[in-house]
Amino acid sequence: MDSADILILGGGLVGSALAVALDAHGLTSIVIDPADLEKTLAASFDGRASAIASAPMRMFEAIGVAPRLAGKGNPIEGIRVSDGLAPGKLDFAPDEGEGALGHMFENRVLRAALLEAARAAPGVDLRMQTRAVSVERGEFGVTATLDSGVTVRAQLLVAAEGRNSPTRDAAGLKVARWTYDHAAMVATLGHERSHENIAFEIFYPEGPFAILPLLDDENGHRSAVVWTVNARDAAGMNKISDRAYLAEAEKRMGGFLGELGPLSTRFSHPLGFHHAAWITADRLALVGDAAHGIHPIAGQGVNVGFRDVATLVEVLVDGKRLGMDLGDSQLLARYQRWRGLDTFMVAAATDGLTRLFGVPGRTANAVRRFGLSAVDKMPPLKRWFMGEARGESGDVPKLLQGVAV
Repeated sequence: MDSADILILGGGLVGSALAVALDAHGLTSIVIDPADLEKTLAASFDGRASAIASAPMRMFEAIGVAPRLAGKGNPIEGIRVSDGLAPGKLDFAPDEGEGALGHMFENRVLRAALLEAARAAPGVDLRMQTRAVSVERGEFGVTATLDSGVTVRAQLLVAAEGRNSPTRDAAGLKVARWTYDHAAMVATLGHERSHENIAFEIFYPEGPFAILPLLDDENGHRSAVVWTVNARDAAGMNKISDRAYLAEAEKRMGGFLGELGPLSTRFSHPLGFHHAAWITADRLALVGDAAHGIHPIAGQGVNVGFRDVATLVEVLVDGKRLGMDLGDSQLLARYQRWRGLDTFMVAAATDGLTRLFGVPGRTANAVRRFGLSAVDKMPPLKRWFMGEARGESGDVPKLLQGVAV
């Protein structure tokens, strides 16, 4: 189709989820993405895994994606936070009957499920290895010329192109950004003992060391490791042997998972922060990393993008029921209000945690350990933190409650 309700630039995790969610509510979309689908689904693409909180998992159930993920993710039944390996920790676990805090999926598994769902959706026109060479947002709609020479039209343009979104920049939407001078070393490793479905976040002055539980495979127990190092050390860490890497990782863990190995291909990703104060313009809405990018310290990056999806779908479906133009400024203003404060609060909290746990020195370590132990003994505060981790805080969109709009 050359005309749809929504034109989505970017078919990654957030863009494809948006297309599928729109289709589930009778709205059509054209998705444009320059990536080669086969390459993005390969294990060698970027090696990342994501902790999908319980609220976005409910959205996947509501829009029909969950069956495609069945048996492919590992439940997170607890989270343990510590400052180094010294005494003093904070444990999060769901109450009986609440279900898992979330599920760990390799990104390629998520990507495959969402793109398969998009391909199967009658209201989604997915065009991979395609670029929009020009886009015009006019009074009566959006027109884009593709590199194939085809012209497509829609009522609203959604930028889901990632942190370097050219559409956002072309619209003049200002972004606050800085780098942390850190890199995330990402790998999957096997280990002798079971992770028991627990995610671990061990904080060191140079950054957090996260151990995230993955499904076992034919080689045994596995976890994804996100190891934050100083940016200047990233190249050297990439060059050390697998044996040396595993030895250093075992020191960071304190050996509680037993002997480590085998080790997957290793990847390095620079870490930074960016936040667009305005995520809308004339007939334009930003979602996912086009709108905000945060430190992975709390594992909330892609979950914040899925909150964007659930919110935007609810706003647009409500507007359609009222007979409104889907690019109407009133609808975009509602999306801006709903997401603006939430994304800022999440961004500020993750940035604050990054800086707090990066303060060196014994006194700072002692204060952090005392704080972790104190929070561990305060059930109301722990429940609040778990609500944040699950994606259940604030004004929760219907899709995140598992309910169609």
